[in-house]
This record gives sequence, structure tokens and C-alpha cells, in this order.
Amino acid sequence: MSGTPPATGPLAGIRVLDLTAVVLGPLATQTLGDWGAEVIKVETLAGDLLRNSGLFRNRGMASVFLGANRNKRSVALDLKTPEGAEVLRRLIPTADVLVTNIRPAGMARLGFGPEHCRALNPRMVFAVATGFGQDGPHRARPAFDEIIQAASGLADIVGEEDGRPRFVPSLVADKITGMALVQAVLAALLHRERTGEAQLVEVPMLETLTAFVAVEHQGGHGFDPPIGEPGYKRLRHRKPVATKDGWMTLLPYTAAHWRAFFTAAGRPELIEQLSVDDPVKRNAQIDQVYAAVAEIAPGRSTAEWLALCEELDIPATAFSTVGDIAEHPHLRAVEMFQPMQHPTEGQLRMAKPPTRFAATPASIRRPPPRLGEHTDEVLAELGYTAEEIAAMAGRRAIRRG
Repeated sequence: MSGTPPATGPLAGIRVLDLTAVVLGPLATQTLGDWGAEVIKVETLAGDLLRNSGLFRNRGMASVFLGANRNKRSVALDLKTPEGAEVLRRLIPTADVLVTNIRPAGMARLGFGPEHCRALNPRMVFAVATGFGQDGPHRARPAFDEIIQAASGLADIVGEEDGRPRFVPSLVADKITGMALVQAVLAALLHRERTGEAQLVEVPMLETLTAFVAVEHQGGHGFDPPIGEPGYKRLRHRKPVATKDGWMTLLPYTAAHWRAFFTAAGRPELIEQLSVDDPVKRNAQIDQVYAAVAEIAPGRSTAEWLALCEELDIPATAFSTVGDIAEHPHLRAVEMFQPMQHPTEGQLRMAKPPTRFAATPASIRRPPPRLGEHTDEVLAELGYTAEEIAAMAGRRAIRRG
């Protein structure tokens, strides 16, 4: 894309080959791109499955794809053809990182397993996101978000009150693992910077989400033998509360918060009755504590509670809908959603990179690419002539945008 602003993020100068699809991998590589890395998205001739997920103005440029693929160039290759594979073999020596969520056996069949890539570029970090760790019996199984929500115990926690498992209606397993993948890539790059040694990095979805859930939900099972039930009772009782005119979240947290809340609510007797000054005793009867909040909340409007909680420095908020989140006063003030003009999709609205780097700011430099939009450009950089590129397209080894 002509006129692309220069990268200003801390990863400027790092080149990433993105052989990922759907949400987990693309979100990770988008973050690396937001932080300054040059990302080349290597797609099949049919393109990333995510291209047709969600609403769209044009096929192949659906809303979910747009949300996870900015700051990338798209090259479409048939890696099962000798010519398509040769393009990737020429790209690998130019890269600092290769990120993939193709199953390891599939990468090996294509001739691009870790050992093959290391022979082409010993300094390249090879990062793979898997469904299940490759040292376990489920290593060859396919995995998607709901599979991992179910297997990790997360669906059990979410549905606990109903007595049946329920999925979080967001791709949390994909997105959490994607964040872990970013961290792993950065750690491997830091190790390479210090030692000159690149390495294989594996980030398995099930293990990542299990560790995520276990932080608070191990409960009594964090001891051996167990000293109580698993789970975190406090979270089961944190619910939206009805006010005089709507709903909100009231979350007194410390003893000082609880004391101030019950005093301001005109119920000071609850301070002693619910033992709010003793965190151990308070947590032992947390169901009664939150029941008292639910009983008290309808006495005032949401706005009245918010004003009081701000005065007392008690955590509280009204609820936002997905449709009106852009109008949240704080998010509007920090310009969280930024306009971008796309050459084929028109005006887009994108959530900006949330992480702030004081000296090396993240940025949105490129809109999400059309399938194969940059095939000619990248191949020309590798030394292919216009005639060679046209001939490869005719033989369907590549796809041009």
C-alpha cells in the first residue's frame, strides 16, 4: 500500500511470517504488527476461513477478519505446489519469526516443520500454537474455541449456577491463547537478542486456558490432598444488581469499602453483623454480604449510586451494551475507536492498540488486506520478475490480489 506510514512501535525492524488462520494466530500476529513488526500473512489460495465470518460488504472481507488482520500484507500461495513452496523457502531466510497454528504434522508434510525451517534460517524463532501439547495423547486432535472451553473446565464454571455447562459467548480460548502466543514470541526474541540462539516455541490452547482458569478456581484442590472444593466462591456471588431504574455493578472490595458502603446506605448495623472488617469472616459468609447489596441497591437510581461510589472511591459502574460501547465516556475521551479508510471496504472503525509505549507508540498503519493483495509486491522483493509472477499465477501456484 503506497504511502503506508512507517512503523513506530518497539518491534519495528522485526519481520514476522504469519501462517495462521481463524482467530488465535491472526490476533497474535496483529498485535505484533500493531507494535511495529512487519507481518506477511501467508494464505492458501482460498484464503483464511475467517474472511467469511461475520458481516461484510464484499465477500472475503467479513467483520471478524477485519478485527484480527490489520497491519499485514497478504501473500496467497499453494504450498502443495513446488513453486508455491519455493516462495516460502525464499521468505524464511528473511524472517525473524514464523508463527503458525497449522498442526505440526501438517507443517511437516508441507516440508516446513521446525527442523526444515531451522535449516533455512537458524536465527528464526518458530512459534506454533497447538490445540493440545505435543507431548500428550491428544496432540493430533483438532481444537477450536468451544472444544477448549469445554475441556479446560471454563464452561463448567460459567454454567455452574444453572447446573449445566455453558460457553462464554466470546472466543476467549482463542484470544487468551493468542495473547500468550505474543508473550512467548517476545520472550524468545529477547533470548535470541541475549544469546544469538533461536528456538521452537509451542503454546498449547488446553494447557494455556487450564492454567488461566486454575489461578483462582483450584480452590481447595490447590492442596494435596484437597482441603475443600474447587472453585472461587466469591465470584459465584458477584452479579449485576438491580437499582431503582436499571442495573449496575457495585463492588466494594476492601474492609474500608464495605464499611463506607453500609454506612452511606444507612445500614451501619451490617458492618458488625457481616464481619466486614475481618476478611476471613467476611469471605466465609460472602453470600450474605452480596445478598445485602442486592437488597439495598433498589433504593437508589444507578446515577445516585455512581455518584456516591465515586465520592467514596468504591468500585462501581453502569453496564454498557456492545452496540453503545463506543459512546462510553472514557473510551470516547481516549478515542478508542478510530476511523480508517479501506480502499475496497470503505470507512472502517477499529479499536486502537490499547497498550501504550511512551517512546515507541503502537499504530495502525495498514488496513486488513484483500486475499493476495501483496503477492506481486512481496514476490518482486524476493527477486521474481513480472513474467515469472504471471506464469506462477497462471499455474495456480499463487493468487494475486
